[in-house]
Amino acid sequence: MSRNPTTPGARRPIPEARSLRKARTVVAALTAGATALVLGSAAVPGGSAVAAAGPGHSTGRADVRPAVAGPRLARVLTAPITTAECLTKYAIHCYSPLQYRTAYNLAPLYARGITGRGRTIVIVDSYGSPTIQHDLQVFDQQWGLPDTQVDVVKAGNVPPFDPTDSDMTGWAGETTLDVEYAHAIAPGAKIVLVETPVSETEGTTGLPEMMKAEQNLINHGVGDVISQSFGATENTFPGFAQGRTSSLTNLRYAFKDAYAHHVTVLAASGDNGATDAQSNGSDLYPYKVNSWPSSDPLVTSVGGTELNLDQQGNRLAPDSVWNDGYGAGGGGVSAVFARPWYQDGVRKVVGAKRGTPDISMSAAVDGAAWTYQSYDPAHVGWGPVGGTSEATPIFSGIVALADQKAGHRLGLINPALYALAHLPSRLSGETDVTTGDNSFAGVTGYTAGRGYDLASGLGTIDGTAFVKALALTG
Repeated sequence: MSRNPTTPGARRPIPEARSLRKARTVVAALTAGATALVLGSAAVPGGSAVAAAGPGHSTGRADVRPAVAGPRLARVLTAPITTAECLTKYAIHCYSPLQYRTAYNLAPLYARGITGRGRTIVIVDSYGSPTIQHDLQVFDQQWGLPDTQVDVVKAGNVPPFDPTDSDMTGWAGETTLDVEYAHAIAPGAKIVLVETPVSETEGTTGLPEMMKAEQNLINHGVGDVISQSFGATENTFPGFAQGRTSSLTNLRYAFKDAYAHHVTVLAASGDNGATDAQSNGSDLYPYKVNSWPSSDPLVTSVGGTELNLDQQGNRLAPDSVWNDGYGAGGGGVSAVFARPWYQDGVRKVVGAKRGTPDISMSAAVDGAAWTYQSYDPAHVGWGPVGGTSEATPIFSGIVALADQKAGHRLGLINPALYALAHLPSRLSGETDVTTGDNSFAGVTGYTAGRGYDLASGLGTIDGTAFVKALALTG
């Protein structure tokens, strides 16, 4: 992580053009031998890396789960309330998209016409939401955002929506959060919502349908960035306990296709800190685990931070790792994937394995995002939501802004993220997160500190500087 030049011991600032040339040189030098390592799958042949990760138990199915967190209010509100009122009423901070825009310093970009115009964000969710277009319009009207038409693609035989089905309403809530906040950050970008059916296929639940849908859109030229706010614990994939990883690695074809077509793929790092859910979807592993697709080297893993903002969106304190009792930002090392080449510079932290997250954005429930939903007739209105499901669509909007700034797709951005860490923060736009940890549910996790760590990755961003730097180096 680049250090602020005013910090004792930090290197002296260097001229902007020279610094950005240096980052581009780092990327070019690393790229020369990249493909084979990035496209590689299992960490060690024969599954020895799996065995080293602990006595994983699998029931033969890996359930895909939305990475969304937060208390469900007994009664949703007819209108959002201020941060101060939210603290008084619910003992948590609640933030609007306008506060996030200020916190991430996006106004200078919007003033220059950088809104994501001409770029497409693909959002993938099971079932979707039958009211997403209406709900987005209400959301936009509340915050003075421009309306947009959501292009809904049904990938397969999506069953009729049942508001009494908790699985469907859970995914509808995820869909609402994803669409509303991707649009809020990149209001000029086109939103394509892919709704998939959930069924038992090849020992996994939902993932094959999602990967097929993504591959189909990529091959048809649809999408510059794909936002995935879901995950399944690596340990739950069939064969994991026996040292076999093919049930997971055989699903990577969509990401390989995205890599070949220069499409950026994002995934939420999870909401359970250094652990995650077992196959039953409710119990957590009593030791450190990681989840896929966040752990995939061809994916940018988005972790979670906690913001402390005033009503205008100004920071009252530096961001910390999300860990507020409701959940904690996912992070750790993969039991399946070896360290990708772009993480060689942080090998002292990740060891021989792929480390997550790569970057972090707002995810705390104590700092939750206001969303509007009407898919459930019994709960129509406004409610606060958090989780790395929030962080991921927010960052998808940032990537769309950078794509527009660059004038082309940026593709796999991870090499650029780690190369930019060599620059001063004022140029890279990457801001170190140095406080907090992701210990959760009795599992000791990782502590944030100076530089890259397994709690916050490379840290968070200043949007204006980051978009400029990413567009130049990506």
